[in-house]
Amino acid sequence: MNPAGRSFLTTRLATATRIQPFRTCQSVGARYLTTPSTPAPQKDQKSTSKPKEKPIIFSGIQPTGNPHLGNYLGAISNWVQLQEQAHLDQETLLFSIVDLHAITMPQDPKKLREDRKNMAITLLACGVDPKKVVLFEQSKVSGHAELAWILNCITPVGWLARMTQWKSKLGVTKGAQSLEDVSATQGLQLGLFAYPVLMAADILLYKATKIPVGEDQIQHLELARDIATTFNKTVRKPYFPLPRPIITETKRVMSLRDPTNKMSKSDPSDQTRINLIDSPSLISTKIKRAVTDPIRGISYSRTDRPALANLIEIYAGMKKVSIDEVVKMHEGDSNAAFKEALTGVIVEALGPIQEEMRRLEGESGYVEGVLADGARKAGEIARPNLEMAQKLMGLR
Repeated sequence: MNPAGRSFLTTRLATATRIQPFRTCQSVGARYLTTPSTPAPQKDQKSTSKPKEKPIIFSGIQPTGNPHLGNYLGAISNWVQLQEQAHLDQETLLFSIVDLHAITMPQDPKKLREDRKNMAITLLACGVDPKKVVLFEQSKVSGHAELAWILNCITPVGWLARMTQWKSKLGVTKGAQSLEDVSATQGLQLGLFAYPVLMAADILLYKATKIPVGEDQIQHLELARDIATTFNKTVRKPYFPLPRPIITETKRVMSLRDPTNKMSKSDPSDQTRINLIDSPSLISTKIKRAVTDPIRGISYSRTDRPALANLIEIYAGMKKVSIDEVVKMHEGDSNAAFKEALTGVIVEALGPIQEEMRRLEGESGYVEGVLADGARKAGEIARPNLEMAQKLMGLR
């Protein structure tokens, strides 16, 4: 789970140029990523077994800072797309605002309360439909923390020491990545170190079997599978199913000022990103100041023209066209002319979202009701699963 926009949906740059349909990963080459085929049921054969439960999909997003284009193209738009497919397939889809994950790093309480509400408003404004998904705040379902403690008790420290999350958060250098290195653990808190266990609890609490992730989150999902396997061996019962990834073809949007770094809310300069709440004039200013290169004409190359390539990808994502189409439309333009066209595309795409955000800001009762209803529904799924896990461990 990730910062407002980081979660299981932390994302990578899609090799395709459109936002692609989700696909289960059957050939990624990792031992956890194969999906066994299921034989089609015989129509004439009567079965006395219980009806098969609906598959559950879980994903989460952190409520920290203002969501930006990187969050929108890399995560939120995929949630909207996923909900439509899940609705057609009659799958249960759980989207969580993972505020417990947010406090693994220092947070101002007042701002966190605002950020939680703003994230809910943003998700709803971007098209997340509470009639099709269960949208809730993680902290409102106590089972997340309760199951996390049980899983903490069976998870080896060595597994967590190999995780990349705490290292990247603390800016640990490649030469000092073990717990024996003082430079690696200085400032390391238990919550951040055990972050992946809570992530596993988020999944296993609902017995979720499909998890939308970018390929850079596969490590955490593999750990969740390891933890589920360890729990099952501990209680000598195959209780938790092993979750499988839905690899998302998503956009990796880079900083407007440095195309080697991802667009991020944690960057001290607001000029590095386009926030979803930015005004048209502010968007125009930021795009004009975005770095490019002295090469004439508009062409796409991540290697030779990374800054311009990033702008082209943003254009393609917001306009929902291919990169080739963008280049064809603007190949004769100057950088300045292209930036002006890009500004227009972003402003046009964000207009309806911003209008809906303003409307929802005035309907706090509705937003709170959606989250409360979502927490109730999530709790109904989680409660029996947690109680059985407790019973299997001797706690009931």
